Amino acid sequence: MELNDGNLQTLTEYLQKTLIPDPAVRRPAEKFLESVEGNQNYPILLLTVLEKSQDEVIRVCAAVTFKNYIKRNWRIVEDEPNKISDPDRTAIKANIVNLMLTSPEQIQKQLSDAISIIGREDFPQKWPDLLTEMVTRFQSGDFHIINGVLRTAHSLFKRYRHEFKSNELWSEIKLVLDTFAQPLTELFKATIDLCQTHATDVNALKVLFSSLTLISKLFYSLNFQDLPEFFEDNMETWMTNFHNLLTLDNKLLQTDDEEEAGLLELLKSQICDNAALYAQKYDEEFQPYLPRFVTAIWNLLVTTGQEVKYDLLVSNAIQFLASVCERPHYKHLFEDQNVLTSICEKVIVPNMEFRSADEEAFEDNAEEYIIRDLEGSDIDTRRRAACDLVRGLCKFFEGPVTGIFSGYVNSMLTEYAKNPGVNWKHKDAAIYLVTSLASKAQTQKHGITQANELVNLCEFFVNHILVDLKSPNVNEFPVLKADAIKYVMTFRSQLPKEQLLEAVPLLVAHLQTESIVQHTYAAHSLERLFTMRGANNATLITPAEMAPFTEQLLNNLFKALAIPGSSENEYIMKAIMRSFSLLQDAIVPYIPTLIGQLTHKLLLVSKNPSKPHFNHYLFESLCLSIRITCKANRDTVGSFEEALFPVFTEILQNDVQEFVPYVFQVMSLLLEIHTSSIPSSYMALFPHLLQPALWERTGNIPPLVRLLQAYLEKGATTIASTAADKIPGLLGVFQKLIASKANDHQGFYLLNSIVEQMPPDSITQYRKQIFILLFQRLQSSKTTKFVKSFLVFINLYCVKYGAIALQEIFDGIQPKMFGMVVEKIIIPEVQKVSGQVEKKICAVGITKILTECPAMMDTEYTKLWTPLLQALIGLFELPEDDSIPDDEHFIDIEDTPGYQTAFSQLAFAGKKEHDPIGDAVNNPKILLAQSLHKLSTACPGRVPSMLSTSLPAEALQFLQGYLQAATVQLV
Repeated sequence: MELNDGNLQTLTEYLQKTLIPDPAVRRPAEKFLESVEGNQNYPILLLTVLEKSQDEVIRVCAAVTFKNYIKRNWRIVEDEPNKISDPDRTAIKANIVNLMLTSPEQIQKQLSDAISIIGREDFPQKWPDLLTEMVTRFQSGDFHIINGVLRTAHSLFKRYRHEFKSNELWSEIKLVLDTFAQPLTELFKATIDLCQTHATDVNALKVLFSSLTLISKLFYSLNFQDLPEFFEDNMETWMTNFHNLLTLDNKLLQTDDEEEAGLLELLKSQICDNAALYAQKYDEEFQPYLPRFVTAIWNLLVTTGQEVKYDLLVSNAIQFLASVCERPHYKHLFEDQNVLTSICEKVIVPNMEFRSADEEAFEDNAEEYIIRDLEGSDIDTRRRAACDLVRGLCKFFEGPVTGIFSGYVNSMLTEYAKNPGVNWKHKDAAIYLVTSLASKAQTQKHGITQANELVNLCEFFVNHILVDLKSPNVNEFPVLKADAIKYVMTFRSQLPKEQLLEAVPLLVAHLQTESIVQHTYAAHSLERLFTMRGANNATLITPAEMAPFTEQLLNNLFKALAIPGSSENEYIMKAIMRSFSLLQDAIVPYIPTLIGQLTHKLLLVSKNPSKPHFNHYLFESLCLSIRITCKANRDTVGSFEEALFPVFTEILQNDVQEFVPYVFQVMSLLLEIHTSSIPSSYMALFPHLLQPALWERTGNIPPLVRLLQAYLEKGATTIASTAADKIPGLLGVFQKLIASKANDHQGFYLLNSIVEQMPPDSITQYRKQIFILLFQRLQSSKTTKFVKSFLVFINLYCVKYGAIALQEIFDGIQPKMFGMVVEKIIIPEVQKVSGQVEKKICAVGITKILTECPAMMDTEYTKLWTPLLQALIGLFELPEDDSIPDDEHFIDIEDTPGYQTAFSQLAFAGKKEHDPIGDAVNNPKILLAQSLHKLSTACPGRVPSMLSTSLPAEALQFLQGYLQAATVQLV
């Protein structure tokens, strides 16, 4: 694409169309941009539009499009084409920093993200001057530019907070510190001085305080991995200033907004984080500063109001106390009973209260409330921080703390009992306190796994929780009901089974409540109970115990999806999936009605997929319906196809990228259930599955390979007779997959099915070419994974066509090649093969080479006979060799960045492991003994003499064992 006005105009028009809500206009425009993004100069055109367009909206749109383009394409993946040309890469890196620093803030943020994505791949090796270019801008004195640099540095360095230690990471951080730490410290001091100079200028202060917040975030990232020498030497400067900022109160920066945190709160929150980091990781060096930080943060907590805008500050301040009280070093600070009482009274209890802001979220913003409360999202809440502080204090002072809180819990419950209608928030706080006191350790899978001995959970359940669950009006006091449901879910591993069974029908009834939080918690709670395991790893709650409530459960779950606000509720869909999985055959009578509801839902969400988890559980539920029903009666598969195919066709025609891999998995499941030949509806689709465009998306590859394997398993003869012209297309797919290190194993899956299932005559003409392609790949890049797959393939070929055919095809490509493969690949590498079926295929194949290939007995290949036998005995008896050479670092395909729909495996569409040899060989060791016996009777004396001269004693001993087990002898 040329850099000219015409192309700029076209690009602008298409960008404009991507903003139009109507999918008929938007989708084609997005497709067009996708189709041209591989052209040279495309990113440069985008940056030109972003810089020169007069329309602000188009500039922002270009910036977002550019960032997403970089996200998808910048990383260079081995074996895949480089999607951005080298001249474009160089031009982007040369211009982007300057462009970012001179753009308005909205665009600056997008470009800053793009720089950090590029930096993640290229910095420091391929972009050595990035940091120096940024640091020189600190001298500019223009805080719009300085903040741009700080924001970019923050997005570049924040990954240091969660990267694993490695030499590479440490040398990068060292380079950053050498270039950045001194200028950052100077900038910190200068900015603080400017705050004094401009103490009365509110606009200047706003800019300066946002700089100080960014500087504090950078301090956190640069100090996270280890305490750098530079910061240790300059601790006085940083800590004294941090302490002063914590205690500073500037009236000009106080905001009237009760919701949104102001600059002062954001800065102080980050400083609390920085202090907590030092208190936790560098307590010895931080010791001299700790008492003044504890005092300052304590004062902060006691004087800060209950408004939402202070939430982050309060939760970070409490987290600081929590991290300090857990350290043996600082235990003495908290030992006094008065200190503990004061913390409980002034910090913990007030921050456990259910505020009107929480009530609003509960009613009007259920989704965010659930994410915060159930999933413990990053939005730290006061309650969670207070809870962590209780846990921290219990580490050394469990008795006194439990004692203090028991008093509070009792007085709260007494208050509630006086007037439940008015005082219900007291009971809410009491339940929360009990939960945080009792919870010592918890996991996602089991809920609370370790509880405080001093709290009687069952008694509290009977006296205070059941009452709410049993209340006849399920819609009254929704917050307390949600608390009660959550209590059951949290302590499910602590409560006895009879109490859980008592709760089940009550939870089923709560699926009908109007409150989104309440019915979501009920669904989630049931789903968790259904996964619990009892004796013999069976589910704790059995289908028989669920029988009285099955119909009600299924009805209420599906009705809950119709409640406004829950039409794509992932917790409900997951509960549907889990109910199907638990109830198994018990759902069969309901499936005809339910499948209609599930397909209708699928049709609706496929128009605009926005909830990946919901969609995943929806497909899982479909798979379970199919599996369970067809297990009882295989003939019902047709009615599922009737219900699903119209929706599937629509999804494939509209290319709904998120759903295509799922559709292929469900189709594989359906096709694998068929017992007779392949239905014509599938054959009509077959040519479309070979289209190269489908194979471009990595997420499509595993399910498409499986679907083609199902086609071959059910309809190889049909393909050979009615679609023989498609065989080259099928082999073309194999050729594409085999060329990629990431997907070569998928290519082998397909090839193995072709060899195993297709009638031999239909592929005779292609066989030699297949082997040549494999050898070319072996020569160009031989990896352990490829060699393992190659070994399984040649042995499967040998099992299918015989050892002579294998030897002839090798020697037909190049004389003596068969010997080279045996000597250089089979003998040294077969120990690496993993998997029961794979090992069995190799064992049977090698047995055939040893005993059914005349060339192994009387040509120059004979010298390989004993080493090959020894390798086979090794495969039977030695542990698997799982070592991988140092130079083989595979990029996990799921790691590739961007919008590629990663493949999500459906657990309930799982494929049974297929054994191509099956019952024909139960024990390969016995087969070896019988085959050697047969060979020795054909040429008496030869086999024992070859064994006695060159097979090591240990291997010979194992072989004697196989011969005895097979009751045969060698002659």
